[in-house]
Amino acid sequence: MAPALGSHKLSTDDVNDMLHFRMINEQQVEGISINFFYKPHTLTLLTFTVASLMYFVFSRDDADVDNNLRVGFLLVVSFFLVISVLAFPNGPFTRPHPAIWRMVFGLSVLYFLFLVFLIFLNWAQVKRLMYWVDPNLRYATRETDVMEYAVNCHVITWERILSHFDIFAFGHFGGWAMKAMLIRSYALCWTISITWELTELFFMHLLPNFAECWWDQLILDILLCNGGGIWLGMTVCRFLEMRTYQWASIKDIHTTTGKLKRVVLQFTPASWTYVRWLDPKSSFQRVAGIYVFMILWQLTELNTFFLKHIFVFQASHALSWCRILLLGIITAPTVRQYYAYLTDTQCKRVGTQCWMFGAIAFLEALACVKFGQDVFSKTQARSVFQWLLCVAFITLLCLYGMVRYEQKYEPELKSVSESDDGNLIESCDYDITGERDSRNNSASPSKQGRGSARTKAVNGHED
Repeated sequence: MAPALGSHKLSTDDVNDMLHFRMINEQQVEGISINFFYKPHTLTLLTFTVASLMYFVFSRDDADVDNNLRVGFLLVVSFFLVISVLAFPNGPFTRPHPAIWRMVFGLSVLYFLFLVFLIFLNWAQVKRLMYWVDPNLRYATRETDVMEYAVNCHVITWERILSHFDIFAFGHFGGWAMKAMLIRSYALCWTISITWELTELFFMHLLPNFAECWWDQLILDILLCNGGGIWLGMTVCRFLEMRTYQWASIKDIHTTTGKLKRVVLQFTPASWTYVRWLDPKSSFQRVAGIYVFMILWQLTELNTFFLKHIFVFQASHALSWCRILLLGIITAPTVRQYYAYLTDTQCKRVGTQCWMFGAIAFLEALACVKFGQDVFSKTQARSVFQWLLCVAFITLLCLYGMVRYEQKYEPELKSVSESDDGNLIESCDYDITGERDSRNNSASPSKQGRGSARTKAVNGHED
């Protein structure tokens, strides 16, 4: 049959780009040891889904209207996650299992659709929905209504300092450790940390809880919580980057301890990508992309505080920490896909999870603006403009420092990398389970240490 009039045949480059994007957006599992967990079981899943649905329909009392709505909502979410496992892409990771990352993407889609639904309600309907979710929210108060901030900053005592080390401080520390493991750059992490403290200053006229004493902001926040978390996260990154990844099949491990250790290690990365956000030959597009990354990160953090201030719920409420947990999980594949988009010339578009994260961030901001008009009516345009300029200036200063560092130390780093690769090939093989692999006593070129991790970064592989 002749081709249709006006049809366009894809070139070889177009096909290669499509395959490369699919490889990044839907990572495939290599070296499957237990085939059962990676084979499709669609009919079994369909049978289980229908049977469980029949059980919930006919075994429960449907006299309570509110309970019917809650159970129905939970089952809709549950079965949507089942469809997510069947239909959605794996994403850039495969550990502990691709099905988990498909469900994570499914949760982000559900949250996105919920935000779309939310912005078309009025304020009375939103409050009614919140009271239906948790009736105790009728009596919730803003933290700024019961607490004072930046008061008596000249009074510095050990009791007052220790009172700041609560569960939120440890959460702050752990959050920055996770951010460092995701971003994997001291320069970018410290830039985000400093710009966030400036963000608090510029938006203090809208959110009173951003007001902090100088010692709280500089010492407790920036140096201890942010700095300590960044150091811990980067230390873990260096450990994982230098580690040798030679995975043994659980079938080839004969001891019970070795098998249990291999099961636990399934929840660790299968490999570690060497990250290089910027180099001396970076284009303007990459510089602009990193600036957008900074702004989007700040916007996501701002949404956290505006949401709980406008919709009136405490930071310890389930609505707050569930959202933080969800965004924390979807940030991992988002950062990986965005990094590939910025640094990989074959990657022409952002991944699906990255797109969804950006849409969620802007919809959250839109919801805050719509339902917080009394708050945003006090906005000082000058402060917002100054904030954008400060973020741009500090980001450009950070990027300039990164380029200068690469120019100064690039030959040295290159020689060290080549030396590491040579030592790695000459070293004795030691598998990831901690047991000697008697079949591979000779050197193996398939080892994935620091040098091979860089190769995987270029090829878009990471688990």
